[in-house]
Amino acid sequence: MGHQITIHPVTRIEGHARIDLHLDEAGQVSDAQVAISALRGFEQFVIGRPAEEIPRIVTRICGICPWMHHLAAVKAVDGCFGVQPSVSGHLLRELCQILAHIHDKILHFFFLAAPDFVLDPQADLSVRNIMGLVRQEPELAGRVVRMRQLAQQMLARFAGKAIHPVAAVVSGFSCAMQEDVRQSLLADARELLDFACYAMDFAKKQAFERLTGEFDGLGSITTGFMGTVDGQGRLRLYEGQLRLMEPGGAYEDFQACDYQQYLAEHVEPWSSAKMVYAKSWGEGFSLNPEQPKGIYRVNTLARLNVCDAMATPRAQQELEEFRSRFGRPVQTTLLYHWARLVELVYACERSIELLEEQDIINPQVRNVAEPGAGRGIGHVEAPRGTLIHEYATDEQGCITHANLIVGTTHNIAPMNLSVQQAAASLISNGQVDEGILNKVEMAVRAYDP
Repeated sequence: MGHQITIHPVTRIEGHARIDLHLDEAGQVSDAQVAISALRGFEQFVIGRPAEEIPRIVTRICGICPWMHHLAAVKAVDGCFGVQPSVSGHLLRELCQILAHIHDKILHFFFLAAPDFVLDPQADLSVRNIMGLVRQEPELAGRVVRMRQLAQQMLARFAGKAIHPVAAVVSGFSCAMQEDVRQSLLADARELLDFACYAMDFAKKQAFERLTGEFDGLGSITTGFMGTVDGQGRLRLYEGQLRLMEPGGAYEDFQACDYQQYLAEHVEPWSSAKMVYAKSWGEGFSLNPEQPKGIYRVNTLARLNVCDAMATPRAQQELEEFRSRFGRPVQTTLLYHWARLVELVYACERSIELLEEQDIINPQVRNVAEPGAGRGIGHVEAPRGTLIHEYATDEQGCITHANLIVGTTHNIAPMNLSVQQAAASLISNGQVDEGILNKVEMAVRAYDP
């Protein structure tokens, strides 16, 4: 008889998960599953609520990226009521989303992932954590803490709350930005860009060689990818069209409102989380590691793969170096971490661009909006991937239907395949130790679930 090894909980991720490794009689890995047990239920209990309340309710889906749910929801309600945000309201929304990306990327890369490849993955648990990083790299750790705090404070200073926000409203934003606030935020954004460039240089010297050396191939699988681009094919996080790329690199662009023509949802009995697959490829869904079907990935590596270019200069330089080394599309799972820092540079540059827009201080932050019957789909790129909120309303403007596809949902199927690959390559004859199990967890951490 075979036996099962359970890793519970998976550590240093922004959520809750369990890994079940199934071994056969010879002690070889026969199957592996990433089980997600949390059930949110938001799609049901928002039914009947006034639509303008939804952007404030759905922030409770996640305490790490509440701004993404806030903004995807308010964009969807805009669609239900048939309104467009004002110019300044649009810019202020994107600024808040970009700032939220900055502190999130700093959190994941340095607090959660870096102990695996800046420190030793075989090190004891008491050392392999953020405090171990502080002891080994005190100057870096000090800057990391200050910069993440700064990005959070920038959000709170302007929008009132960094966590569970209420600032975005239907057709725009709740408050205008004053010139003195803009200037102070600009100074802070430039400091964040300096840090992002410093972090990239540090990682290239101290961490990334291990990703492409001793960890090369860990959890790597061959899949498609999806992300958001503008009309020129440049990476975007707040708005744009979706690009779905096949494993070989061919791609198709589509609008988020048409997502049901391209994507479909699937549920496995051992997980309460939905899985999403590429319906438009016409091959159905399969988690068979020998012949997976319909599987694509989202998040940082996916966004770098699908875009033709970055929209800011330093990030474009980093993308060109990344592609010169690894090609396109890149399938190496642990390179999600490298891509994460490229996006950090982009987000810092984009925040400066937005703050330099004169229209961002225009006092007309919203337009007139009247509740009514309609259907709206809002999407943004959350740190964990493409986030889609879909709502329908009745004549009173109350919710009659809701469907959410969150960033991690797209990556649950590929995470399972990555864990299967990592476990099968590391475990032989039933021999496991703490270091091996941590490397299996690394295949999950790359996706930042």
